[in-house]
Amino acid sequence: MPIARGTFEVNMEPGPPFLEQDGVTLNRNAVRKEFSGDMAGTSEAQMLAAFTGTPGSAGYVAIEHFTGSVDGKPGSFVLQHNGVMNKGDAQLTVTIVPDSGTGELAGISGTMELNNDEGQHSYVLDYEQA
Repeated sequence: MPIARGTFEVNMEPGPPFLEQDGVTLNRNAVRKEFSGDMAGTSEAQMLAAFTGTPGSAGYVAIEHFTGSVDGKPGSFVLQHNGVMNKGDAQLTVTIVPDSGTGELAGISGTMELNNDEGQHSYVLDYEQA
């Protein structure tokens, strides 16, 4: 499988909580990213997050639409995020939504790893095309 690597800048616009009950807070965030490296382009996402009263325990889901190019092939696709933190132990799965690819990225599938090293965001996209 080909692998695309690079960095991204992220801008998050948190919305006000839409539920605060029993020590749990739920909110929605607008997220915009600018990718460089093997993926070049921008994305927009909507994220729903849940924060608990226990430090380091939370969860989020998001749908992200990327437009740009991967390894020089132009098009777009959708990523689905599922993240959970259990007392600081983080698990994140980011998957390309099947059949969401357009242009020269039609038929793309795979997963993405996101990293944050002291504020520097990077990605590794492990993908294939049908």
